[in-house]
Amino acid sequence: MSVTPENPAELSRRTVLRRAAAAGLLATPAAGLLSACVAGGDDEPTEQAAGEKSADNPLGVKEDAPLEVVIFNGGLGTKYATDVHIPSYKKKFPKAEVKFSQTEEVATVLQPRFTSNTPPDMVNNAGSKLMDQGALVQAGQVQDLTELFDAPSLHDPNTKVKDTLIPGTVEQGTFNGKPYVLNYAFTVFGLWYDAALFEKNGWTAPKTWAEFTALCDKIKAAGITPYSYAGANASYYQYLVILTSAAKIGGPDVLKNIDNLEDGAWQAEPVKQAAAAWAEIGAKYGNKAHLGLKHTEVQLQQNQGKVAFYPSGSWLENEQAKDTPPGFKYAVMPTPSVTAADKLPQTAIYAAAGEMYFVASKGKNPRGGMEYLRHMLSKDGARGFTELTKVLTVVKGAVDGMEISPGLTSGNQMLSAAGSDYFAYRFDTWYKKLDDECRAATNELMFNGGTADKFCERMQKAADAVKKDSSIEKFKR
Repeated sequence: MSVTPENPAELSRRTVLRRAAAAGLLATPAAGLLSACVAGGDDEPTEQAAGEKSADNPLGVKEDAPLEVVIFNGGLGTKYATDVHIPSYKKKFPKAEVKFSQTEEVATVLQPRFTSNTPPDMVNNAGSKLMDQGALVQAGQVQDLTELFDAPSLHDPNTKVKDTLIPGTVEQGTFNGKPYVLNYAFTVFGLWYDAALFEKNGWTAPKTWAEFTALCDKIKAAGITPYSYAGANASYYQYLVILTSAAKIGGPDVLKNIDNLEDGAWQAEPVKQAAAAWAEIGAKYGNKAHLGLKHTEVQLQQNQGKVAFYPSGSWLENEQAKDTPPGFKYAVMPTPSVTAADKLPQTAIYAAAGEMYFVASKGKNPRGGMEYLRHMLSKDGARGFTELTKVLTVVKGAVDGMEISPGLTSGNQMLSAAGSDYFAYRFDTWYKKLDDECRAATNELMFNGGTADKFCERMQKAADAVKKDSSIEKFKR
């Protein structure tokens, strides 16, 4: 969640994380992007498949209508689609042909098809070259999912789909009051480390900022880089951590104000305090050589015992599975409290539904696309996903009784300790320009001697520009 580099081992951030970076329909400015989206004209496809609605077929899927599914091939892989969700759909509709494809560059492959109004039916929009989700919604290319969320759940026909989901799931994919996106992977974010390395050295996960810097000093003395991330493509991992600290200092409204483009939101004191604290970590405990590295390169260094703390989401363990040596034990901790007067406890975390899936409104089979999502949201569909990816979904109770991996166990424990004190932001999926700018500003802050004041001024200027740009639709929460 999440999310992202151009690498088969990469997961959208998701989203959570996410996050709608990349070449939003190839990084064109918003106005040009929208015209590109609809350049094929506003005509609907000549025919959209529809069948009879019934208790057994609440979305009215045409039983023999072909369905096309495109999945991002990243940190989650694609086996969850080919081995779990597609077989589930086929069992329900055996006469339907399901065409499956995968890509590492969603925008590159799919932009021409959305431009010509010949899109696939269901898309996993993720990766460093994902499409600008807000612009797609603005262009009328995305199906309203209200009918899906109001439909009976596949595993419990007496309960609506929306009532089987973790609170906040539907809202996370809502744009100005309507749900357009299913954020499926429930991702927890924090500072990841090797619990075995910490046990060996007698190091304890810190809770206060003083404990954090003191431990970083010990780690540095041991010849290990205390803290790092990949500047080439994973800077949103780091700005997420900065904004997590800001929310803990000043409360979650700090992020709500940023999302809503409120005047001065980026220059609020909690944001400055958080930026200043993390700038010091970058200056004293980071590795400037990592500015040019990709996420998997720095993550590999952590697997090799060369990096202690790494900011990321709960997809990390699965993403690194092939490079994780025996004995390495993934664990995660919340960001330490920056001040003694933080409004939220140290256990508070950034956690959110992420990894975007949507149905194309101008596809040939949007009802089939929504039905496919209903299968993803069944308990069997969610459990199979978690078994293959080591990542939770938004389906409540789907992993009850499952034996899970060290990293997923640690993430669950962190989420449990947080209780109701978890939060998220939305600006990254709403406004690609801000996501891009925040990545660049974060690298300047952490690697190039930037200051908190410069970071906040730069981001406020970018937010003000988006706010004044009438070609960009604005969203509120």
